[in-house]
Amino acid sequence: MDLTNLGDLVVRKSYGGDITFRVEMIEQNKAVIKGTEFRLLADAPLVDLVKVHPDTPGEKAQRAQIKATESLQRLNRDRQEQVERNRAALSSGWYMQSGEPSYFEVPGKVLHLDGDKRYLEKSLNLYEKLRIPVHGYYVTESTMPGALYQMLPSIQPDIVVITGHDGVLKNRPTSDLYNLNSYKNSKYFVEAVRTARQYERNFDSLTIVAGACQSHFEALLQAGANFASSPSRVLIHALDPVYIAAKASLTSIRDTIHVSDVLNNTISGTQGVGGIETRGSYRVGLPKLQDLSTLKVVPSM
Repeated sequence: MDLTNLGDLVVRKSYGGDITFRVEMIEQNKAVIKGTEFRLLADAPLVDLVKVHPDTPGEKAQRAQIKATESLQRLNRDRQEQVERNRAALSSGWYMQSGEPSYFEVPGKVLHLDGDKRYLEKSLNLYEKLRIPVHGYYVTESTMPGALYQMLPSIQPDIVVITGHDGVLKNRPTSDLYNLNSYKNSKYFVEAVRTARQYERNFDSLTIVAGACQSHFEALLQAGANFASSPSRVLIHALDPVYIAAKASLTSIRDTIHVSDVLNNTISGTQGVGGIETRGSYRVGLPKLQDLSTLKVVPSM
C-alpha cells in the first residue's frame, strides 16, 4: 500500500473520488486536505485517501476546469468587445494617431485578501492575464477586518475581494444555518465586509466580493457585500471571486453589471454565488499616455 505524504494529490474513496485534494498536514491516522479546484478544507482518515496523478483529476475537478476555461474565454471576449467599443467611440478627429485610437484604459483596481496562499497565487495569475491592477495579500481569515482597516486608506481600491476558507461546522452549537456561529469563518468575513463598507458606503464606488465555500450568504449581503457566497451553502470554485472582481473591473462605469450574466458565467453558478446590481469601474482616458518606462524624470531643484 502506498503511503500518503505531504503534498500528495488524493481523492476520498468515501465520496467516490469526486474532488481532488492536496495533503497539507498528517496527524497520526488523519490528514488535513485542501481542494485543488474548490475552496474546501477538510480532514479525512488516511485509509480513505487514494493517490491520484496530477493529470487525472476527480470528476468535479474536470468539470470545473472546463467551466473555468469557458469563463476565462468569456472574460477575454468581453475585454475585446470593450476595446472595439472604445475604438468605435473614439474613431474620429484628433483621437486617432497612426490609425489607432489615442486613449488609455483604467480598469478598476482590486484589493484581494485570501486566506489560502495557493489560491491567492492562482488568483493573481488570472488578474495578470486579464491585465487588471491588483494588490493581493495572504491574510488569515480572523485578521482580515484589521488588515482591511489598515490597507484601504493607502491602496484605495475600486473592488475588494475577501475570501479564503469557510464551511458549515460539523459539530455546530445550533442547527440554524442562519446563525453565524454555525460557520467556520463567516463571522470574520462579515466583520471584514462591515469594515470595508464603513470606509466607503457607496455600493458603486466600492464593490465588495466576499465569502468562500458554504459561507453565510445572507449575512454577507446584509453587512454590505455586493456579491457573496454561498446561497445554497455549496462549494465554490477557487477562482469564482476573481471572475466576479474581473467583471466589475472591466465593466464601464456607465454600465451596470448584469447580475445574471456574471453569476451564470462563474464556475459555481447561482447556487454558489449571488449579488446585487452594481456599476462597473472601468474608465477610458484621453489623450493616450506615453510609455512611462521610457520617460526620464528630472528631479526638482
